[in-house]
Amino acid sequence: MFSNLHKTNFENFQATLFNRKGNSIPLIELGIHPDIRKEIAGEPIDTVKKEINFMRSLGYDYLKVQPKINIDMEQGSTSTINDASDRAWSAEHGGVITSMEEFEKYKWPKKEDIDYSRFEEANKLMPDDMGIVGQYGDIYTLTWEMMGFETFSMLMYEDPELVKIIFKKIGDLVLSMFENMADMDFVKVLWYSDDLAYSTGLMISPDFYRELLFPYMKKIGALAKKRDIPFIYHSDGVLYSVLDELIDLGITALHPIEPISMDIKELKNRYGDQLCLCGGIDVDILSRGSTEDVKKLTRDIMQKASPNGGWCGGSSNSIPEYCSAKNYLKMVETILKEGKY
Repeated sequence: MFSNLHKTNFENFQATLFNRKGNSIPLIELGIHPDIRKEIAGEPIDTVKKEINFMRSLGYDYLKVQPKINIDMEQGSTSTINDASDRAWSAEHGGVITSMEEFEKYKWPKKEDIDYSRFEEANKLMPDDMGIVGQYGDIYTLTWEMMGFETFSMLMYEDPELVKIIFKKIGDLVLSMFENMADMDFVKVLWYSDDLAYSTGLMISPDFYRELLFPYMKKIGALAKKRDIPFIYHSDGVLYSVLDELIDLGITALHPIEPISMDIKELKNRYGDQLCLCGGIDVDILSRGSTEDVKKLTRDIMQKASPNGGWCGGSSNSIPEYCSAKNYLKMVETILKEGKY
């Protein structure tokens, strides 16, 4: 689709994620909704081969691949999780595990149950000028989702040992995924995602993250450093209060820079010599603005974030089903057409 605007170059993508200046601004997205993919491609993107071809046709230098694991959020639970087609609400009150008894009864997946077959399939089909990004996350998020956020918040004080036990169970599973992904020499980027903050501040005390989450992230960062590959971290919200610590954990790139939470120009001024910035183009404008609005905003973010490299262009979260496909394509086109060095 945009092959005349961009020659796929995974090395350029890697260099940018290391905060180096490549020859052009690469694209990045955490996800593109299947409905948007189908609207653009004219057919469902339902195989690895189709996914590679789709991403390549739009100008992406990589394919993001996840391990498959079944963590059941309703196993024997009496809590209600409301589904709205492909969108679901996380449990706010009680979750699947609210006591040690429920923890012991829960049927946890084992490390050997995790499926990595998509990695092997992708590696066999991957063109030489594209690469594989290994992605997973949500140690913190899965912990509170399993308990329900209200219960989790109460038990942090009333039964912190239960919270720690659940956190360790999930953390060890997720860390094993990154250890296995790092062992695959064809996986050239690691991407950990876990939302820690609202637009007004961190969701909970940073001491919780320091005690339980950050040690896992540091181990993932060490895996990336040992391989000399980039380490992307995704979190919504305002992260200024822990950003120096996140950099110390080994992240080389930060995604998605929500404009309501953090100013991309301020981030560039403060951390532009240490960190690649990813995203920042407001999903609300991509969904409700005009194509001219999108083009203007994309140019503005590009000007603020890309001097001397260190910016991957994309949305301020992901491309949801309610986004305008036409606006999304205008963002991509503008980045590819005008993001040359």
